[in-house]
Amino acid sequence: MTAKKLLQIISTILVALVVLLAVALVGVRLAGIRTFTVLSGSMEPTYHVGSLIYVKKVDPTTIRPGQVITFMLDENTVATHRVVEVVPDEDDPSTLRFRTKGDANDAEDGSLVHYKNVIGTPVFTIPKLGYAANYIQHPPGLYVAISAGAVLLLLTFLPDLLSGGSGKEQGKRIRQDSQKA
Repeated sequence: MTAKKLLQIISTILVALVVLLAVALVGVRLAGIRTFTVLSGSMEPTYHVGSLIYVKKVDPTTIRPGQVITFMLDENTVATHRVVEVVPDEDDPSTLRFRTKGDANDAEDGSLVHYKNVIGTPVFTIPKLGYAANYIQHPPGLYVAISAGAVLLLLTFLPDLLSGGSGKEQGKRIRQDSQKA
């Protein structure tokens, strides 16, 4: 096997991996699914630290005790915990709040989750992928990802650049030159 062929195989595998990673991290948004990285062990063993969870929007009126929801804890914090109780507002029963608790926590969460803060419910998870997602979303991981993409593009086109075109094109040129002679 030539070095050129080996380089093509490696670059093809790398491109396939990058495409799969892009679909796993970004492409799912087209289906209305958002991704979040599990940063704490509050939901162990259901969702392990470092997992990437995929969350689909849900109608808050369909949420029942025992269901896991992802919600805005405050302006900067997203949490995923299990609903232990649905609490209608005393003044307006159509306004729902949810009492939640992490599976690994001893106590329920300190405050109720307003239905407007519910992002959705997790539909599936990929263990460990959250570490990569979290890393490439912030510097220096962002710079590493951009550099890796540039190197990947270079590896993809390098064999053609080094050989001055594809082998088929060169073969056609050689045949055309020999026919002219």
